[in-house]
Amino acid sequence: MLVSMRDLLPRAKAEHYAVGLFNTVDLEMAKGVIEAAEELRAPVIIGTAEILTPYASLEDLSAFLLPLAKKATVPIVLHLDHGLTLDMVKKAIRLGFTSVMFDCSTDDYYSNMGKVRALVRYAHERGISVEGELGHVGANASSAENHGPNDNSIYTDPQQALEYATVTGVDALAVAIGTAHGAYKEKPRLDFDRLKEIASIVSTPLVLHGGSGLSDDDFKRTIANGISKVNIFTDINTAFARAAHEVWKPGMGQTDIMPVVRLAVKEATMEKMQLFGCAGKY
Repeated sequence: MLVSMRDLLPRAKAEHYAVGLFNTVDLEMAKGVIEAAEELRAPVIIGTAEILTPYASLEDLSAFLLPLAKKATVPIVLHLDHGLTLDMVKKAIRLGFTSVMFDCSTDDYYSNMGKVRALVRYAHERGISVEGELGHVGANASSAENHGPNDNSIYTDPQQALEYATVTGVDALAVAIGTAHGAYKEKPRLDFDRLKEIASIVSTPLVLHGGSGLSDDDFKRTIANGISKVNIFTDINTAFARAAHEVWKPGMGQTDIMPVVRLAVKEATMEKMQLFGCAGKY
């Protein structure tokens, strides 16, 4: 069933579990994620990020993600992650995405807040949920979102988070606590005290970006301290590639590999869903 984040995240926040966003770039990856959700009776958020559209356009993805989500027996949000331009965000809404992230985190604070507030008004009139980001989540060297050798996380200020969530009316707020996009080359140092303080004063569900590569303990602690949505791409992307590499032999074709990579994505997704505590919630 196709829903928005407003249908999922308030319950996740109240019951102290997190819903995973699993970005996808093709049909087999999408099927693996949805099959995991069906088997575990877990809500799920699926979609893509603007940075990934060179690999699969919003038009192509929506053509198969919407029917898959609508026929599923668990709640599925179709989400645009890290929409960097207003045109891209509005295109996603026109194509049937039920949730969008308008990432203005590299703007100054007041510009970010003003742009996202206007988008929230536009999206809510159409029944679409909106995620914003305050503080910039960094990027590792191997990440598609790497901004250069001096790219560091700018941590979210708790009092600004309260004002930002109140003024914009966002349905979810991504916070920067020391995570980074892409594969980690060294263990991240997460500011759990900062996260706990933000969660204690902000009623809006909080989002963790840069989730791939964190330890199980890191995930459990972030969720215990207020995270209600976790973004994952690198883990399922590498599971797909690793499975294709390991299974291929001379004479094999794409159709031989498709079931294997789909299963690899499914298993990697199920592992995260069980860790996030959302398994069995539907």
